[in-house]
Amino acid sequence: MTPQPLHESLLDVAGKKIFVAETGDGPPVLLLHGGGPGTSGVPSYHRNIGALAEEFRVVVPDLPGYGRSTKGVDASDPVGYLADTVRGLLDELGLDRAHLVGHSYGGACALRLALDTPERVGRMVLLGPGGVGTTRSLPTPGLTALLNYYTGDGPSRPKLERFVREYLVVDATEISDQDIDDRYRASIDPEVVASPPLRRPSGRGALRTVWRTDVTRDRRLGRLPVPTLVLWGARDKVNRPRGGRMLAERMPDCDLYTVANTGHWVQFERAELFNRLCSGFLAGRR
Repeated sequence: MTPQPLHESLLDVAGKKIFVAETGDGPPVLLLHGGGPGTSGVPSYHRNIGALAEEFRVVVPDLPGYGRSTKGVDASDPVGYLADTVRGLLDELGLDRAHLVGHSYGGACALRLALDTPERVGRMVLLGPGGVGTTRSLPTPGLTALLNYYTGDGPSRPKLERFVREYLVVDATEISDQDIDDRYRASIDPEVVASPPLRRPSGRGALRTVWRTDVTRDRRLGRLPVPTLVLWGARDKVNRPRGGRMLAERMPDCDLYTVANTGHWVQFERAELFNRLCSGFLAGRR
């Protein structure tokens, strides 16, 4: 099947420019990328967009702070800021409701949007989402590497390559040098370096920010009505796989699939499996 072309646009959402790529027809699905340095929407889901577009209208934004979208994130409540922006994007697209697929930081964003306004979300697929049990243990080595990317001696290609090859995937042979180069160039955008979109909270209010980010502290989680599928790599070094069980035990309508021999980037490492499970779940073929 010939892949459908991507339609690209730069939309105004509450005074911010948000880059969006779209393709396909059918029920709308937003794919929300993670928070690693140099990432953005389409590269994060390039192995999935075509398959999902066979059944859905696929909308892939660059989240604030990333790619071609406006830089800068509210550091006092970054996940809430992302969720508000994505909700505003739904308004701008004329969508009362959409399915959400969220990886890592994007998964935390999807969860927050669903908790705040569950009526705006149809179904939800979460891939190793961030903010799950983060106040209950020390950061993982992968998350530490991510948060330290812009600190110390600053960003560098070796730091970026180590993060991607050592912490994102189990088998790094499919990550090309060009992939690393592209991400590195994006990570050193002067606006991003001046205001990294994902950083360790500091200063007054830091503790409140940390607690607000941990979704397992949110009592609304136990009554969230949105049907949810959680996919988590069993060898995830960024967000601990036990977070999947925490969500499944707290959410009233949550399926959990642990993916063997897979790291943090499930949709890349196990694209065929992800595409099948995601399409089936969002279409109600549970």
